[in-house]
This record gives sequence, C-alpha cells and structure tokens, in this order.
Amino acid sequence: MFLDVTMRRNPNLMKAAFELHQEGKISPDTYVLDLDAIIINAKKIKSEADNYGVKLYFMTKQFGRNPYVANELMKLGYDGAVAVDFREAEALGEAGVKLGHVGHLVQIPSNRIEGILMKRPEVITVYSYEKARDISKAARRLGINQKLMLRVLDYNDILYPAQYGGFYLEILEQEAGRIMELPNIGIHGITSFPCFLYDEESRQIKETRNINTVLKAKDILEKKLSIKLGQVNLPSATCVSSIKEIAKFGGTHGEPGHGLLGTTPFHAAKDEEEIPAVVYVSEVSHNLDNHGYIYGGGHYRRSHMKEALIGSSFEASNKFTLSEMDSQSIDYYLTFNGNSKIGSTAVLAFRTQIFVTRSEVAVIKGVKAGKPELIGIYSSLGKSIRRDAKWAGL
Repeated sequence: MFLDVTMRRNPNLMKAAFELHQEGKISPDTYVLDLDAIIINAKKIKSEADNYGVKLYFMTKQFGRNPYVANELMKLGYDGAVAVDFREAEALGEAGVKLGHVGHLVQIPSNRIEGILMKRPEVITVYSYEKARDISKAARRLGINQKLMLRVLDYNDILYPAQYGGFYLEILEQEAGRIMELPNIGIHGITSFPCFLYDEESRQIKETRNINTVLKAKDILEKKLSIKLGQVNLPSATCVSSIKEIAKFGGTHGEPGHGLLGTTPFHAAKDEEEIPAVVYVSEVSHNLDNHGYIYGGGHYRRSHMKEALIGSSFEASNKFTLSEMDSQSIDYYLTFNGNSKIGSTAVLAFRTQIFVTRSEVAVIKGVKAGKPELIGIYSSLGKSIRRDAKWAGL
C-alpha cells in the first residue's frame, strides 16, 4: 500500500532496513521505525494544531506502544498519550509516559480502575453509568477527582465491528444526570469514533455523520444540564490536513496515530506533509514451484499488503507482487509471485497495527542524514528486547 511512496519519499529508510537485516542486526518479521521521520511528522502536526488551538493526544498502538518513541513525542509538547485499552495504559504509565485519554476504544476492567487512576490520566471515556460509578468509587477511595468523557452515538452512526458502545442521544440527558450525582468524578467531554475518514472519491479526509451526533450531544449536555464541556474530542485520521476540520466542527482535541507514521489512507493517495516512517522487514525462507515464501508474523487484516522489494540491498532489489492473504489462516509465511534467492531481504510497507502482531520493532535514528543508528529492539507491545545495539552507518 505504501511501498512506492516510501521508496520515493524516504529511500534512506528502505536502505537502512536492507542493511540492518543483511548485517544480522534485526530478524525477519521486524518493523523498522524511522524516529527522525516520526519526529518531523509529529512537529508538523503539532505546529498546525497550535495554529488552530487544537490539543493532541498521540496514539501508540500503530507503532507497538513503543515507550522510546512515546517519550520523544512528549518532549515536543504533546498533551499525553491516548491508550486504547487498559494494557496500553498500564504499559505507557510504567514507562513514565503521561496518560492523556484512556478508556476509549476499550473500557477499563473494574479491577484495574484503581491502578490506572493512580497513574492520573487526564480523562477517562465511559460507555455506561455503571462504569462511571466504578470509577467514582475508586476515585473516592483514593481521595482524588477524575474527569470523564462520554462516548455518544446515534442509530445511524458509523461504528466498526467489535467497537460498539456508548450513550445513545435519546438517553444521554437521563444518564448524564445520574452520573453528575456521583462523587469524585465530573463530566468533562464527549467523543465518538470515527469522526473523520478518508473519502476515495474526493481524495480528502471528510467528516462522518458521527460528528453531528457529537454536536447534538454537546447541546444536550450544555443547554439542558448546564455542563461546561472542556473537551470535544474528534479522533481518526488526525494529521496536518485534518486539523483545520477538527477546529471547524468545534473540536478541541485530535489523536494522531497513523498520521505520525505518514500511513493514513490519505497518505497512500497523495503526497502530504507527513512522510512514511515505518517499513516491515522479512526474509525469503524458501521457494516452491512459481511462488516464494517470506517469514510472516506482522499481518493485520486491513494492512493492504500488495508488493515487496526483495534482494541483497535496496539498489539490487526487485519488486514482487504478494498473493492475497487468506483471513482464515495464520501468517506463518507471506507468499509472493515468483522465486528469489533464499536468505534475501524483503522490505514491505503497508498499513500497520503493530500491537496486534507477534513482530519485533526496531527503532532507528539518523536515517535522514544517511547515518542510521539502531536505538533498540522491542516487542510488539513495547517491551525492550535489546537496547543500545549500535551499528556502523551506511
């Protein structure tokens, strides 16, 4: 999906990926993160957000909850991380990363609430009165006050499978009223997901109908219950080009994830401010008949893997078409059309969700200057495997 774009806009990352694998510094089934490019992208998004008065929580699941990258983003003035599930909140908190937004997309389990509250997240999203009550009880035991955000929805909203939940508009006033009576918590904001999506026909990032629901919810809470909302969080596809749209609809917060990597669908179609900052590295395992096989482990069903560069170096590589993955099978191998030398490096670029893979993650810096340095190797969930493994530049 992003191979040609990455070859053209960040060839040094491709070169470094080949070199890392050929020298045995990284294993097959490793994502390589270009820290320089991520920081450049993050600065551009932050600068645009500052211009429009939009605050940002950065998302880490796409790049494997990586603590090194997360802490580098905090140095740029981001308002904290958005943790999409409780394990991510715990991992980032343990790494010293400020928690901005937790509980969305995954609610905090009841017996983990107190531990996460002790990490002092800025805001927690809830889908029900019962979850708000649990947070209230835990906050009261700890002697703290916690800000809540309500996820709102209507019957015609766009929701992804396995992500259903929230307060329907028709019961919002009643349920919010009940929550307001609970001690040690307060309703601080509202959110939905997705609020923006890439539109292939117009080749632009456009608002979804969910935004109308958010705006209706804002009126209900502010006009009927006199709640002064501090956040109108409008996530999805947050990047330089969408910041002005967030502001246009009254949004106060965005949550860049793929935008930091330059890998939203928008970036596959157009050259935008952000550049590609991640590639996937593997190795040819064997050939059989007219197909070759590379080690897998990093497949994500919406990845749109299409092609791979295979060879002994970036300059000596050839492009091969990948066979479409069967969603019913485990990706022990990825199949390409044709044959190649066993042990050759394969470099791919596609849409990532590293945290759902069994891959490793290599963080490198110095790519832009053509002097790449391996900072460390991590698991797909952000655990350090090997740090300070330095190697000679290209």
